[in-house]
Amino acid sequence: VGDKVMVLARSGLWQEVVNVPASHTFPMPEGMSFEEAAALLVNYITAYMILFDFGNLRPNQSVLIHMAAGGVGTAAIQLCKTVENVTIFGTASASKHESLKESGVAHPIDYRTMDYAEEVRKISPKGVDIVLDPLGGSDTSKAFNLLKPMGKLITYGVANLLTGQKKNLMAMAKTWWNQFSITALQLLHQNKAVCGYHLGYMDEEVELLRSIVAKLVNLYSQGKIKPKIDSVWPFDQVAEAMKQMQEKKNVGKVILVPEAPKEESKKAEN
Repeated sequence: VGDKVMVLARSGLWQEVVNVPASHTFPMPEGMSFEEAAALLVNYITAYMILFDFGNLRPNQSVLIHMAAGGVGTAAIQLCKTVENVTIFGTASASKHESLKESGVAHPIDYRTMDYAEEVRKISPKGVDIVLDPLGGSDTSKAFNLLKPMGKLITYGVANLLTGQKKNLMAMAKTWWNQFSITALQLLHQNKAVCGYHLGYMDEEVELLRSIVAKLVNLYSQGKIKPKIDSVWPFDQVAEAMKQMQEKKNVGKVILVPEAPKEESKKAEN
C-alpha cells in the first residue's frame, strides 16, 4: 500500500481509479515520473521482445522501424542504441526527421513522398536484418522482400486499417485483401522468418513479463532508455489528445492524466 507502481492492463485505464491483479503491477524505479511510467511498459516491452526475443538483434545489424516517431518506434530506437553499431532506418513524415536523427536514426525516410523500400535498397542493396511492421496489408509483403537472408519480420499491428476520422470501408477491405500470406514451404526456400507479436495476449505469461520489465528498469536506471513524452492531456481533453495522434503530429508518447498537470502540481505543493 502506498507504493508507486506501473500497471499493465488490456483496457479500462482511462479513468481515475482502476483495479488490476497484483501480478500486473511493477514498482517504479527511483527518479521516474508518473508520466514516464505510463509511457514505459506497453511500448518498451513490445519493442524489447520484438527486437531481442524474436529479432535476436546483434551488433553490426540493420533494422527498419516504421512509425519511428511513435511510442513503440522511439522505444525501439533507444533499445537499438544499446547494441553496438546497429544501423537504423526509420519511416516518418519529414517534419520529424531532425528529431529522429538526434535520437540515433541514421536514415530517416519520408514515407509520404518516397518509396521507403527503394530508399533502403539505395543504401543497403541486400536489405535489412530486421523489420518492425505495425502497418499490415501490402507493407508486410514489402517488409518481407526487404529482408536479407536469415532476416526477421515481426508484425505487431495493422495501422493501415485506420484510415482517418471516419471508417473508409473500401480502404479497410483493400488492406485486408492485401494482407501478407506465406506457407511454411515458401519460407523454407527463403531463409527468412516471420513472427507475430501482440502484448495483449501475453496476460498469462507473468514470469516472462516480469523478467522483461526487470531488464527495462535496469536500462532506465543506467540512463540507457528514457520514455519520450510528446504531450500530456487531462481526461477532459481526450479528443484533442487523440487528434494529436490521428494527425500524426506526435513525436513520442501522448499521455492522459485525470486532471490538468498544473492542478496536479498545486495539489502536490499543498
